[in-house]
Amino acid sequence: MRVRVTAIGLNPMDWMISSTPGLAAALGISLPSGFAHDFAGVVDEVGDAAPGFAVGDRVFGTVPSRAAADHLVLDRADTVYRTPDEIPDVVASTLTVAGLTASAALSVIGVAARDTVLIGGAAGGVGVFAVQLARSAGATVIGTAAPQTAPFLRGLGAEPVAHGPGLAGRVAAIAAERVTAATGLFGADAVHAALALGVEPRRISAIAAGSALPPGVRSTGARDAGPDAMGTLMDALRAGRLYVPVAVTFPLERIRDAVTAQAARHVHGKIVVTTGQRPGSATPARPGCGRGRRSAPVLSRPGGWRGTARPRPAPGRPRPASPRTRRRRVARRG
Repeated sequence: MRVRVTAIGLNPMDWMISSTPGLAAALGISLPSGFAHDFAGVVDEVGDAAPGFAVGDRVFGTVPSRAAADHLVLDRADTVYRTPDEIPDVVASTLTVAGLTASAALSVIGVAARDTVLIGGAAGGVGVFAVQLARSAGATVIGTAAPQTAPFLRGLGAEPVAHGPGLAGRVAAIAAERVTAATGLFGADAVHAALALGVEPRRISAIAAGSALPPGVRSTGARDAGPDAMGTLMDALRAGRLYVPVAVTFPLERIRDAVTAQAARHVHGKIVVTTGQRPGSATPARPGCGRGRRSAPVLSRPGGWRGTARPRPAPGRPRPASPRTRRRRVARRG
């Protein structure tokens, strides 16, 4: 079937694959290749290999390094789900890779109620899912991130701790209970800290950590997510137990800027690229329209202040006259 793409959710793996030939080869991706994995959109053509889908269905899912496009042709090997009516495409486009990876990182170490879990990279694209899923399971969460990210992590339900050297000591100082499980979602500092705190290796997982993991630590990814993982994510979203922080959206023509922001790793939450097409519409949306556009900051809207609040004049100074008023004044003086 063919899908008209409305939103592309970016993940760190996207730019890592494009800049690391060895990783691309390991994943079976070779030139020529597209970019990005996660998408959301609307079915606009259906073939015999797509039973159960119809033209007009809203869908989301993942394809290998080709999601950044106006249209996608999907086959049986691609992962696709129906988008619930209450979930906007900008949110749906973030769910597959990050949501399933977070689910796998927790499930392979058996996170449950009464656990105290250390999550490395808790403010990143996968971390925001992992924190909330662990909290939903009844666990206490300690999340590593930069110090300035502490309020954001507290809002997700995690106790923040600064990453970097000395992590194990800082975790021990704030943990009310002994740390019983850990997952490293960025680098391996949380893994080594957990081992230093006495966590059993079988209860530690890591993603994208290469081959340097200590014996017994589980290397994992979205491939290890259970068959019910996406259903669990959907249920949590509907029930309000899961919040997807979309930090910023970029239009498709500015995807280079979006990737630069993703690679800098200073964004808290998800970055989404939008194509400008509304769900159920074949015409591009006007700038400033649609859920994703409204949520974007000024920097993602070329063309000045259109769609945003105009700056107020300084206190005590009159508001500048509009162009029409200035033309009338000139005409009167003439």
